[in-house]
Amino acid sequence: MDGVANVLKPVGMTSSDVVVRLRRILSTRRIGHTGTLDPDVMGVLPICVGKATRLAEYLTNQGKSYRCEITFGITTDTQDASGEILSIKPAQVSEMDFRSIIPAFSGSIQQIPPMFSAVKHQGKRLYELARQGVEVERKSREICISRIDLKEWTTEEFPKAVFEVDCSKGTYIRTLCHDIGIALGCGAHMSGLVRLRSGPFQIEDSISLEAIQECMEREDYSFLIPLPKVLELPRVSLPPQRAAAFRNGLSTAKNQVEEKTQGVEGMEVQVFSEGNFLGIGIWREQQLCPHKVF
Repeated sequence: MDGVANVLKPVGMTSSDVVVRLRRILSTRRIGHTGTLDPDVMGVLPICVGKATRLAEYLTNQGKSYRCEITFGITTDTQDASGEILSIKPAQVSEMDFRSIIPAFSGSIQQIPPMFSAVKHQGKRLYELARQGVEVERKSREICISRIDLKEWTTEEFPKAVFEVDCSKGTYIRTLCHDIGIALGCGAHMSGLVRLRSGPFQIEDSISLEAIQECMEREDYSFLIPLPKVLELPRVSLPPQRAAAFRNGLSTAKNQVEEKTQGVEGMEVQVFSEGNFLGIGIWREQQLCPHKVF
């Protein structure tokens, strides 16, 4: 079994819990997830199986989409609803205020990872330090928010907004909510989150663990998506006589590549020959060099 399962992670399970469960269902240990989702978050969690585990890094780097609920006037130490409340005060904030602040959080922006995160500091996870009551200085990171789309607004003592966001790898949506609250002067936390998309994987096409179990009982492996369909990388094609060379670790001159990209130095591409997926190549000095061979 080689491929990627677009798993619908339920609330209450960690990403590692899903992997452990799937190892039992599929009777294989060659399984890995492509980026963690907090236990309180449900949604798309691509799981690599078999040879696809070698491609996990490419899936992790792809963009994400979320549907989020933000609650104004309440802040927590984890920046989401699972944490201890730090402050609570009725918020005088309107839908217009929220819409007016969106441009400031669009495009390439800087974001400081939260203390309750898996980022490492001197060999320790930040959440380990946070649980000890220790807070350390964190470096900001550049992220990209390509879309924030307000879907619902609720006016009450503690106003709520539901919005969808498209973002780059490494974006913390709870930190986005926290920072929006600071910008509006009332504080806020993320009170709900669903991952709608991870790379090409959409929530409407996802499959539950129970459904995967039923597929296995029928010996139906159609829930596994073939490797070439899951990568957002350019494609090139080699003639048959160069396919064996690629598999044996030999590079191919650009003029021998049948179907090629612009060949930008350092660009990674999917490599095919006669419709068969050979692996991942990389352009170096006008040569297509093998990077990961299947």
